[in-house]
Amino acid sequence: MDFLTLFLIYLCFVLAVTALLCLCSGRKESFLTRSVNRASQVLSLVIPTQLQRVTHWALHRLFHTRSCLFVVLHIALQAAVFGEYTWEVFVYCWELQFHLLLLLLPYLLLAGNLGCFLLCSRANPGTVTKSNAASLVKVYAYDGVLFQRGLVCPTCTVEKPARSKHCSVCRTCVHRFDHHCVWVNNCIGARNAGVFLLYLLSLTATAGAVAAVTAAFLIQVLLLSNIMHGTYLDAQGQEQPVEIPFLVQHLFLTFPRIVFMLGFVILLTLVLGGYCCFSLYLALTNQTTNEWCKSRRFGGSPHLPSEPRDRAPVYKNIYSKGIWRNLKEIFNPPTVLGRKKE
Repeated sequence: MDFLTLFLIYLCFVLAVTALLCLCSGRKESFLTRSVNRASQVLSLVIPTQLQRVTHWALHRLFHTRSCLFVVLHIALQAAVFGEYTWEVFVYCWELQFHLLLLLLPYLLLAGNLGCFLLCSRANPGTVTKSNAASLVKVYAYDGVLFQRGLVCPTCTVEKPARSKHCSVCRTCVHRFDHHCVWVNNCIGARNAGVFLLYLLSLTATAGAVAAVTAAFLIQVLLLSNIMHGTYLDAQGQEQPVEIPFLVQHLFLTFPRIVFMLGFVILLTLVLGGYCCFSLYLALTNQTTNEWCKSRRFGGSPHLPSEPRDRAPVYKNIYSKGIWRNLKEIFNPPTVLGRKKE
């Protein structure tokens, strides 16, 4: 197989796995969950017990305790991409007299992304404490399906406000809990959801800008070399017109690190773009990731949750107030005083 075929197979595989994870994430007993559990049971019969303990400890350390490892990995990936971009792409594009604003755009977006990253990782996501629990209970109404009145968190020993959840990683209850993000090493809640959305948008824009400038550089190289309008000799010594697979292979042999970086950044842009679209959908409908996952266990019927007792509870999103007000609430979360004014 040539390079382009292998790369397309790899790209399709990663996108298919990502889509499968997104589809199965909200199901309590999904096919993916059952398959993973069965595979782990089979592997436990083969893998030594000591290795299993080390693996469980490492996974628990990574995903169930606060760790800076993913933060370091996140920064290392950005440093590697921008190091390659600066060392080769920026220098070549400068020699080819690209517009300065185009060359500096990835750096400007990176500066904004780092600012959002710091704010999101260091901000208080909306911790529920004994001193503010009584006031936070009055911010959102209980829908009677996902959130019930009068429940007490057994760990924090405080009444759980509507839309809150206890985070086992941070070991605290978070108001309007969305999820715990290992990449920023912090929970995403009422007080940093807006910054997290800006962080995602700026990160996607940064990756897209790097990909666009790099692709423009490679296209410019092909145009200057006139190879796009020529022919080449195949393995049998016959002349063949230049096609896209040959152009990709030619670029990979000439600029292997740049082409590899471009493929990685394009894949990253697609994945981040999909996640951004999902996050925007949640913001515009005034839902959290936690609520979206839990709501999939119930029907999507428009009936109110106050149905007869003999029927299964049906979820209805009672927190949506229209697109504009929903988006405004992300960046300006309501308070008890603000709710009383409505």
